[in-house]
Amino acid sequence: MKNFLIITGGAGFVGSNLINYLIHKTKYNLISIDNYSTGSKKNHVASKRVQYIRSDTNKIFEILRLYKNKIHTIFHFGEYARIHQSFNDTKGCFDSNLSGTSKVFSFCLENKIKIVYSATSATLGNKGEDKNLSPYALTKSNNLNILIQMHNWFNLSYEVLYFYNVYGEGQIKDGPMATVIGIFEKQFTKNEYLTVVKPGDQSRKFTYIKDTIEGCFYAWKRNKNSHYSLSNLKSYNILTVAKMFDKKIKFIGKRKGERNKSSIINKIGNIKIYKYECKSELSAYIKNFKRKIKS
Repeated sequence: MKNFLIITGGAGFVGSNLINYLIHKTKYNLISIDNYSTGSKKNHVASKRVQYIRSDTNKIFEILRLYKNKIHTIFHFGEYARIHQSFNDTKGCFDSNLSGTSKVFSFCLENKIKIVYSATSATLGNKGEDKNLSPYALTKSNNLNILIQMHNWFNLSYEVLYFYNVYGEGQIKDGPMATVIGIFEKQFTKNEYLTVVKPGDQSRKFTYIKDTIEGCFYAWKRNKNSHYSLSNLKSYNILTVAKMFDKKIKFIGKRKGERNKSSIINKIGNIKIYKYECKSELSAYIKNFKRKIKS
């Protein structure tokens, strides 16, 4: 009986929220695999149905050898997930996104396990040429192509999710893996200048964590071997987002790999991408965050 779900990156921001959701929405037992490079024990969900394993996805065959016939789905969210930082830690990016993910794909194929893969909007813009902007984007695009072909060749069951700047309670606020909104929240709380990467007019779509997780669950339950963009339809430029916090702003140097805007497209080749609209508004979230800090 396939009564286990695996979440790679399960101690991270998105992974931990997914685990919490799955605990309440399903009866499956859950296993998190995380190397804790960005994940944290403080994100652990207290439940007898959840097991946490500290390891790399490169070792997935060894880690899950006793469970391989019991696994229904692997939610593969445990990849290296920052654009600018992938220039400074290319080895880490390649180890996770190329070596680790190839092991996950192979494990799923060998054991007939469905995979839910977190792709990225960073590869979709400029008619697909944004995939060449950074090591991160290139590795993610490579993995997506491999996954599509594994489905075509071997009928590997999958769902592909395109994330757009996920934000919300529990996001990373410190260190090189901090999110844009997380950085702004920390600077606001410490009464510091908000740092905006030049030129400031680069636009992004932002998606609230609760909406993102509901979209993940929807795609998984729909079970159509499809692609989904999980996004709020509204775009903001970074300078506008910073101004929402009503703090002084300081510009910092332009960074490698920055794309001009987030893109939502209808197809990759002949594959349709379904739009899952995430309705929570970033402006309302920031307004509520400021009110909590000031109260």
